[in-house]
Amino acid sequence: MPTTPRLHVVLVKPRNPLNIGAAARALSNFGFSSLRLVDPYSAAFRRARSAVGAAHVLTSAKKFRSIADAVADCSLVIGTTAVRTRNLQQPLKTPAAAAALIRKRLRAGDVALLFGSEKTGLSTDDLTHCHFAVRIPTVGNISMNLGPAVAVCLYEMARGGEKQSKSREKTKSANSGQMERLTGMLFDVLSASGYVKPNTETGTAQKQRRLLRRLRVSGEDAELLQGMLRQIGWKVGGAGRNRT
Repeated sequence: MPTTPRLHVVLVKPRNPLNIGAAARALSNFGFSSLRLVDPYSAAFRRARSAVGAAHVLTSAKKFRSIADAVADCSLVIGTTAVRTRNLQQPLKTPAAAAALIRKRLRAGDVALLFGSEKTGLSTDDLTHCHFAVRIPTVGNISMNLGPAVAVCLYEMARGGEKQSKSREKTKSANSGQMERLTGMLFDVLSASGYVKPNTETGTAQKQRRLLRRLRVSGEDAELLQGMLRQIGWKVGGAGRNRT
């Protein structure tokens, strides 16, 4: 059974301790260990720590204030969604198809698998941090509960793990921390140039984040682009100079 510290299950704003415990048990069952929680309901997290069967996963779980912080070290970020009537801006894949891509990327870097809150799932803004989205097919388009959804996705990872090639990617992809800095610098430069119109800041930032992730920028190229934007920023009034 595969085991890798590079795959991180990220629960965004979880509220139910039973769901947190079930997700932790799913990680333990399939040989994974890294659980990250973004802005969890504090009472739920405290109660979840008493869940049996995955104490080591819960004890080592890390808390973050934002998705950007939680996935900063990851070169691939996947969001989960029930879709319903939502008009997705990211490619949509099955868990099996996503697992194949995840295993390939894990050879060279960290990967995050995001699950939204029990009540609302991942928001449109949450999904802008993702390279693509995953939907678990269900009858009647009814979404699965959080714990079983984590288990299904990790099962797909585990069942094909023995076939992984030992080769490494020649070019290391930029991680989400680099991409978030690049997104911020581009937004600053575009704002200073007048491209960003009043009252459109949020939508423009979301479109930029999605665009840059579709480009699959390497880590080396991300640093190069940041240098270019930093120089452009100086020329248009210092925009982006405080981004590091």
